[in-house]
Amino acid sequence: MPIATTGKVLVSGANGFLAVWVVRAFLENGYAVRGAVRSADKGVHLSKIFKDYGEKFEVVEVPDITKEGAFDEAVKGVDAIAHTASPYHFKADDPAELLEPAIKGTVGMLESARRCGTAVKRIVVTSSTAAVLHDEPTPQTFTEADWDDQAVENVQRDGRNASNVHKYRASKTLAERAAWDFVKTHGSSLKWDLTVLNPPLILGPILHEVSSPSLLNTSALQMYNTYTTPDFVAGGGCWVDVRDIALAHVLAVKKEAAGGERIIISREAFWWQDWLDATPEAAKSNPRYQKGKPGSQKDVIPPVSYDASKSVRILGIKYRDMEETARDVVSDYEERGW
Repeated sequence: MPIATTGKVLVSGANGFLAVWVVRAFLENGYAVRGAVRSADKGVHLSKIFKDYGEKFEVVEVPDITKEGAFDEAVKGVDAIAHTASPYHFKADDPAELLEPAIKGTVGMLESARRCGTAVKRIVVTSSTAAVLHDEPTPQTFTEADWDDQAVENVQRDGRNASNVHKYRASKTLAERAAWDFVKTHGSSLKWDLTVLNPPLILGPILHEVSSPSLLNTSALQMYNTYTTPDFVAGGGCWVDVRDIALAHVLAVKKEAAGGERIIISREAFWWQDWLDATPEAAKSNPRYQKGKPGSQKDVIPPVSYDASKSVRILGIKYRDMEETARDVVSDYEERGW
């Protein structure tokens, strides 16, 4: 299928932590962007920070992404779509709080593009490695061939009593499977193809509107707490810089070979202590930032890692290292007076 090397891109959930960087990445690469937000006030900050792009950036309201036909108007006249809108938190009681917007929002976007997106050439859906990994007793390296059906089974069995982590992971797994099923069902009648990106924990400096640390999104708050809350260094995971996953969306639209692919976008595994150890020297003397136990996790094998070689091979992505991201995050805190 033809690819969208220029033109207009629809970005859903455009005011979110990742999505704002996605908008910026497309604008910086010469695209026009239509940012979809739930309400007009959600778009005010976006209009301010992207004002220099003039008519190349516009905001549209999509109040409820679970509503049938919610994206019908938004997809008209765009050449590509980056669907980033999906809830990410660990506070859901009823699993439906996560499952419904994740699944209905994703399928609804694809259906709107099928019926109304006559110019759309490619859709990039932001999934997660939450749809990839599953709990194992020994350290594992996962690839795009893996699926987290384990979390789905646990939620189907336990409902509200399932762990909040499994509720979230099930939402990402079911939403992504629904996207691939949609493409399979409609087959060659579609005028666009699908790429799915699977990032782990997304970290990095903040571009979206946040007035205080307490209002940070889940991943950014975890990082802030790691730096500023004594003894908040347990555990770890895998990570990617928000600017790298944002650029991956652009590359996924530009690269013909990305069509029809599921691609893990991940830098490396980490322990939270690693981030404290990577704090810039100039900031280590600041009493606001804890030091933890330097070097204590250096030789401990993380339980989960990902093979991200496909992202390098197909997208040509070059990942930032931990030291650069740590430097920019701490600098962001300093500028905000946090």
